[in-house]
Amino acid sequence: MNKIRIGIVGYGNIARGVEAAVNLSTDMELVAVFTRRQPDTIKTQTDVKVLSVDEAEKYKDIIDVMVLCLGSATDLPVQAAEYAKMFNTVDSFDNHKKIPEYLRKVDEGALSSGKISIISIGWDPGLFSIMRMLSESVLPEGSSYTFWGRGVSQGHSDAIRRIPFVKQAIQYTIPVEDAVNCVRRGDNPELTAREKHIRQCYVVCDECADKNKIEEDIKNMPDYFAEYNTEVNFISEEEFKKNHSRMSHGGLVIRNGMTGSEKNQHIMEFSLKLDSNPEFTGSVILSYARAAYRMNKEGIKGAKTIFDVPLSYIHPEGREKLIRNFL
Repeated sequence: MNKIRIGIVGYGNIARGVEAAVNLSTDMELVAVFTRRQPDTIKTQTDVKVLSVDEAEKYKDIIDVMVLCLGSATDLPVQAAEYAKMFNTVDSFDNHKKIPEYLRKVDEGALSSGKISIISIGWDPGLFSIMRMLSESVLPEGSSYTFWGRGVSQGHSDAIRRIPFVKQAIQYTIPVEDAVNCVRRGDNPELTAREKHIRQCYVVCDECADKNKIEEDIKNMPDYFAEYNTEVNFISEEEFKKNHSRMSHGGLVIRNGMTGSEKNQHIMEFSLKLDSNPEFTGSVILSYARAAYRMNKEGIKGAKTIFDVPLSYIHPEGREKLIRNFL
């Protein structure tokens, strides 16, 4: 069986998670990592070759699916559509409010090349998106809630690192415990973003930096922090390395609903507890790279979301075996 040939653009935490997932996949192989940095400064987990992004176009007919491990704040909105003109792609764009606009832009690039681009893949957006849609389909009368954490948000951490004079940063999303308990009791509260989560930031900055301005920039950042109670803590590089090196995360999707004339109550809950957010995210992304390859082989093109992908396409086994094993 020919293996699906994977390429990776960028080499940060998620890229390392994708690389680790490829190593555990019998139907895939990693061809190359492409970087904007000096390739010889990149130390990968395997012996895969590291090349400049300027060489990516040479691999149009060699790589089956290019995984775009780039930031959602500034990189993907500019670069994803360009890569879609050359490759089947998968990415983890995570700015929920801007997904419709982003989808349209990437769709243009993918349609122009006859390729497929599956966008916003991970666990949220991604797996949690499926659970929200599934639970609301099953229980149309009710209320849905999503809680994230306690854990590291990679997209929000990346957004902080883009602020001038910030050297390193990490952001923890923390559910408000009273809000979670209220939902689990079936009280169906109306909760604002601020009432559901706290965003806790730890930042290392240059000595010459204006910390007050950095804190203002973080707390007022639209789509990321402006709608939340946000704590900003400035710490040393030593403390950062000692206390903030783990990338755990998790969360809950809860649907409280009613059925029948007697208004019987039902609660659907899906939860994740992750030791490594980037490794788990990389595994989800890679499963959808498999789907991108299969769907494009069938002539499907354009930008797609997780809602557009049949579940059987993400598993390495064929449909008949899946029916025997799981149905």
